[in-house]
Amino acid sequence: MAGTTFEKYGGFSTVSRVVMTFYEHVLDSDVVGHYFDDVDMAKQVDHQTKFISSLMGGPAAISDERLRVVHHKLNINNEEFKEIARLLSGAMAEHGMSELDISDVIKAVESKRELIVKRAHG
Repeated sequence: MAGTTFEKYGGFSTVSRVVMTFYEHVLDSDVVGHYFDDVDMAKQVDHQTKFISSLMGGPAAISDERLRVVHHKLNINNEEFKEIARLLSGAMAEHGMSELDISDVIKAVESKRELIVKRAHG
């Protein structure tokens, strides 16, 4: 895995810190915070750390089918998806990631939009 963004920034320990910062911002967000009112946040941070790590070239990939199933009933819209991407970008910047690397991770997140956002027709 040498040469991945995951390795460049120190692996799980850094990604975990980024994710914890990300959720501090998410929980304060009027746009998306309500999704996490009744969520076990320790478990959520663990899952999200694995997901972001996989997007950065690390291990622990989460299947597209799992992403679809987990998010399907939440009815997430494009505005909320955009807010999550914005908050994630901010958290990565706070932890010293370069603009290029942040852009690459956000592109990877964007590639999962259709699995996460509820389509208007179904």
